[in-house]
Amino acid sequence: MAEVHIIGELVGASGFPENSLFCKWGIHAGGAWKILAGQKEGQTQVDLPSTETFCAWGHPVDLHFATKGLQGWPKFHFQVYHQDEYGRNELYGYGFCYIPTSPGTHDIECVTWRPTGVFREQISHNFIGGGPQLRNPDLVYTSSDRDLLQTVGMGKIHLQLGVILRNFDKFGVEC
Repeated sequence: MAEVHIIGELVGASGFPENSLFCKWGIHAGGAWKILAGQKEGQTQVDLPSTETFCAWGHPVDLHFATKGLQGWPKFHFQVYHQDEYGRNELYGYGFCYIPTSPGTHDIECVTWRPTGVFREQISHNFIGGGPQLRNPDLVYTSSDRDLLQTVGMGKIHLQLGVILRNFDKFGVEC
C-alpha cells in the first residue's frame, strides 16, 4: 500500500477580530485511506497575546496514512473559537484545506468563514454574541449545499506541514 506521512504544526492564526483564540481540528479522508498512526482530531490551547495580532498555537501534527487509491485525499477541517474573559466560547470561523499532494515542506494559509444567518441573527450576534453555527459540521469540507450559505470571511489559520510519500511509484503514481 502507498503511504503518506504528515508531520508539522498548526502554527497559529491571524486576521481575526479578537485574540484569545483556540482551534478544534480534524482530518477527513476517503474510504480507501486508513490511518496507521497519529490522532485524527485535536484541539489547541487558548492563546492570549498581549500586544500581537497573531495567536501562536504551535500545536503538533503527526499522522501516518496508508491508501489503496488517490480518491478521497485527506483534508484538514477547522473550527476556530474565541474565549472571552468569562470563559465563554464563541465560534469565530470554519475552514478546511487539503493536505498537499507533493512531498516536501509546505507553508499553508487556510482561510476561514462563519455563517451570517438572516438579518435577525446578525443583529442578535452584534448585541448578544454567539452567532449561528452549522447543524452539520461536515458541510465545511463537503461541497453539497455549501454554496447556499450566507457567510462572512474571518481570519487565516497558518500551518507548516512536511509531507512524505512512500511506495506511490509502485502503484503507478509519479511524485
